[in-house]
Amino acid sequence: MWPDRLAEEKRRGLTIELGYAWTEIAGRTFAFVDVPGHERFVANMLAGIGAVAPENPVMFVVAATEGWMPQSEEHFAAMQALGVRHTLVVISKADLADPIIAISQVRQRFPDAPVVLGTDLDAVRAELVALAERLPAPDVDADVRLWVDRSFTIRGAGTVVTGTLRAGTLRVGDEVEHAGRRYTVRGLESLGCAEMSVSAVARVAVNLRGADHREISRGDALRTPGAWLDTAEVDVSVRASEELPRNLMLHIGSTAVPVTVRPLGTAARLRLARPLPLRVGDVGLLRDPGRHRIAAGIEVLDVRPPPLRRRGAARERAGELASGRARPPACARVDEMRAMGFPLDGLRVGEWVVDERWWAQRRREAPAAVKRWSAEHDIAAGMPLETLRQELELPAVELVAEVLDGTGLIVADGLVRRPDAALPPRVDDAVRTVEKWLAEEPFRAPEADQLSELKLGPRELAAAVRAKRLTRIAEGVVLGADACDRAAEVLATLTQPFTVAEARRALNTTRRVAVPLLEHLDARGVTRRAADGTRTVV
Repeated sequence: MWPDRLAEEKRRGLTIELGYAWTEIAGRTFAFVDVPGHERFVANMLAGIGAVAPENPVMFVVAATEGWMPQSEEHFAAMQALGVRHTLVVISKADLADPIIAISQVRQRFPDAPVVLGTDLDAVRAELVALAERLPAPDVDADVRLWVDRSFTIRGAGTVVTGTLRAGTLRVGDEVEHAGRRYTVRGLESLGCAEMSVSAVARVAVNLRGADHREISRGDALRTPGAWLDTAEVDVSVRASEELPRNLMLHIGSTAVPVTVRPLGTAARLRLARPLPLRVGDVGLLRDPGRHRIAAGIEVLDVRPPPLRRRGAARERAGELASGRARPPACARVDEMRAMGFPLDGLRVGEWVVDERWWAQRRREAPAAVKRWSAEHDIAAGMPLETLRQELELPAVELVAEVLDGTGLIVADGLVRRPDAALPPRVDDAVRTVEKWLAEEPFRAPEADQLSELKLGPRELAAAVRAKRLTRIAEGVVLGADACDRAAEVLATLTQPFTVAEARRALNTTRRVAVPLLEHLDARGVTRRAADGTRTVV
């Protein structure tokens, strides 16, 4: 196959754009992405190699007639930066010049890679088969992220994009996502053959329903919906021999994005010009296009890095990243943890994954936090769930109940309280005075001025009612805790049905108390009110 497609490429005999070819050797199918070698088209070369590195192999070609060229050095630097581990070197044009010098130059850079002459095609084929046998098996069940290297329209079919599927499986009818929009896979082709499904590793052309080819271009990624997080700021490990300039170009997958670099010791924080769907473990490289050089190789450590606003935060973060790893979030949803690329190694709490030590600390802190809050709000019904959530730095209020499980604290009506919550002494003394009055006259509720004198306002009375020391029958009207039972006993002695006036006299109280007390008893089902206003004890 001749991979050069463009008329200009054929006219000049020079690869400009990415080319594609495939063949079968010893029962195996090999697909190649042919990248340009000229220094003016390094960006295109990186779009081709970036989508397959580091697990997929590279066949590195050096011409015997020219030897190791400056662009060879940049291509080699790109492979090193991307961590390519599987290489076959082919010396081309060995029939036109002595290959000894080129082989020597290659050996200096690739001491362990097999080197064969392009004039011996049987040896090239044999080494390709041997190389394929050494490759790790792809994860065909992984989430799909297809970095697009071409996008075009076919009459009668619509938009088609191509790329190298490194992991996962695509099927006709699947939904894929890009830039917040979802598209349906209308058709699939791999190496010129229509397929109902394609699994990694494979070259694949995807026919999308409902997509305009101008909406998707090289450097975009089609992905499993909801399985990836777009991020515009990442922490990365850096493999560089010198200090990095502040502004560089990040090449990852088939995309190239300007970034601002903030050094963090052996790591760095990259601020991307546009968000990308990245995960922990992704590899890429930083290039200085002005100086035509590969500045560094990078590996993504964290796609949701913490802010560096406070003094000393950058130094602390540099120390955390010095090991080449970032700690996963102490608490995150399972799907978020997966989307970030962290392993699900923590404690599972419902749909959350939490760090066990972090979780145990929250469980220890929760009772103390409630106790402190209750001491400052001694007559409150309880500590609001949201307040406790913020105090414990939990990401969702639904986790509060999980933290409190087994602590003895009670959650009710959006509040957290101790089951044995007692009235503060100042309120307890005042309530005892009211209880003494009601012991002598059970249905003579204290007047407003009496309650005010005792400093029993609405909040204090509500606390006494919650403590089951008093019964509230109306705004500002309270009786003893057993007032309903005692009233029922008295009213049962009356001739049934009875009137409000008869009830008032029997209870030895005022209309201010009798009317709301009877309505309270109605609501509890102790009495039943007739249409004429009389009542009967049920």
